[in-house]
Amino acid sequence: MTKPDFSFESAAHQRGFLYVAGVDEVGRGPLAGPVVAAAVILDPANIPAGLNDSKKLTAKRRDALYDELLAVADVSIAQATVAEIDTHNILRASHIAMVRAIAGLSHKADHALIDGNMIPRDLAMSSETIIKGDARSLSIAAASIMAKVWRDRHMVALAQQHPHYGWEKNAGYPTAQHKLGLERFGVTEHHRRSFKPIHNILYQDKNVTP
Repeated sequence: MTKPDFSFESAAHQRGFLYVAGVDEVGRGPLAGPVVAAAVILDPANIPAGLNDSKKLTAKRRDALYDELLAVADVSIAQATVAEIDTHNILRASHIAMVRAIAGLSHKADHALIDGNMIPRDLAMSSETIIKGDARSLSIAAASIMAKVWRDRHMVALAQQHPHYGWEKNAGYPTAQHKLGLERFGVTEHHRRSFKPIHNILYQDKNVTP
């Protein structure tokens, strides 16, 4: 099984780029909560051991790496809100979050490694896409960890206000518990109204004859 390495970053450094940021997002699939992106510039001399695609790590390991990365890397985390997801669409909103994350770095990145196959249209800088980048680039793996841990913690916090949907466990994804909560307690302000299951609930509610 291949693990992410520093080859994409090294190649960019050899082309003259100084600050190379890995960028990833999390939260395209959930029915609730924001979409979150992170941008990370690693210090080549101080890369935490064990960086990998966040989905391949335990929650405990992700939490530990999150703290390590905050201590040794240039990290920026940004989100696009539920309102922005509903106004644009989830892909566009995820790109908005990516651009915001890059803009929030302490050092101005001069090259971005973007997970996936699309460069955000508002990104006015040198960049390249890497399909399955979180499993191939250490910087993107780091970004995937930062975005996931931040978003998971955010959904745990929202679950304190709205305890009926299981967000502390499902992070807003459409699990059986989440769907049951929607049936029993309806839609919250944190639900994505443009997503079909939520839209259908609202549409059905508006068309129920008294």
